[in-house]
Amino acid sequence: MSRVGKKLIPVPSGVKIQIGNKLQVQGPKGTLEVPVPEGIRVQQNGGNLEILRDSDEHAALHGLTRALAANAVTGVSTGFQRHLDIVGIGYRADVKGRIAIFTLGYSHPIELLLPEGVDLKIDKQTHLVLSGHDKQLLGQVAANIRSLRKPDPYKNKGVRYTGEVLKKKVGKSGASGGKK
Repeated sequence: MSRVGKKLIPVPSGVKIQIGNKLQVQGPKGTLEVPVPEGIRVQQNGGNLEILRDSDEHAALHGLTRALAANAVTGVSTGFQRHLDIVGIGYRADVKGRIAIFTLGYSHPIELLLPEGVDLKIDKQTHLVLSGHDKQLLGQVAANIRSLRKPDPYKNKGVRYTGEVLKKKVGKSGASGGKK
């Protein structure tokens, strides 16, 4: 029994919804489409959106479709944000138009083209704030930026999500270990 699928999705004012083979959600931040699989129906009751299923075979798709629809409604009305931190001496980021430039200890700067719908703001050259209306695209861009220099387990240098807990490994001790 999908408990996620049973929850109603409140639709804020200013968000328009068109129901068909795809659920089209339009709001002040943009437009998103959510696929509606077979066996799942979408109904709009006043200011709420309700996701219904035909049988228990569609329970997993019921919860998935409801979660995707809720993310679309939230995205076009308020948007989403991801925060990243750059840790390391000389590590920094800069943005010029739609291109983000990272200096992460390599022999060359890394340029990353930001897709449409994702904006990047940089505070103090080491704190990145990604914002956009598509949660999936935003998370993918954040993961791509993190993969440019993942946090090192020994020194914890690199790009990490703000608040990410890292396990720091203990390095080798240089004393004992040689032949006698």
